[in-house]
Amino acid sequence: MDNTVERLNQFQKSVIIGTILGDGYIRIVPGRQNAFLEINHALSQREFVMWTYDKLKGIRAGVPKVRNGNGKRLAIRFYTRQSSELTKMHSLFYNNGVKVIPDDLPLDPVALAVWFMDDGSRCRESDVYLNTQQFDTKSQLILIQALKKLGLDATLNKDKEYQRIRFLKKSIPRLFELIKSHIIPSMYYKIGLESVETTRQSPTLITLDEDIVRSSK
Repeated sequence: MDNTVERLNQFQKSVIIGTILGDGYIRIVPGRQNAFLEINHALSQREFVMWTYDKLKGIRAGVPKVRNGNGKRLAIRFYTRQSSELTKMHSLFYNNGVKVIPDDLPLDPVALAVWFMDDGSRCRESDVYLNTQQFDTKSQLILIQALKKLGLDATLNKDKEYQRIRFLKKSIPRLFELIKSHIIPSMYYKIGLESVETTRQSPTLITLDEDIVRSSK
């Protein structure tokens, strides 16, 4: 991977923080100086992946690829280049390879929107969650405090043997108002709006060995 990348702007930093809170993963390969970001989702989330790919212009490495994931599930994935700024984020968000949440988490509406598109769910009008089961209780409590700084009240909700964040009913309208302008049309259903088919031209499919490479037009 090429170490020479453009500096991240604030919007990109927020997008990356949102992906880390969700399913994104920052990695440091042994022998490499800096870290890179991996984005990997089910193929059904390809619009979200392509949106993220577009927003990370300047640090992305190659184009998203579709490949077999777990079992018969198809997944779409891309990587960024290495970056010293990603290395700093790795030191903040990982402890011995395990994701943790720093006490001074810089959560803003952009990061929250990306996080919600990734791991948010809306079961009923008054049941809105962030699926934070991957984090320990300490990290989840820090997340709740970060949400409170945005004027959002939430609590921990038992989900089988794990816990996840549940927004209090009074905070749901503010949550949707904060993130609405950053939500992509295919994710509108998560904030109670009707999903909209995008007019964006679909990426060209190119077969390469066992990969299907989605090259952006």
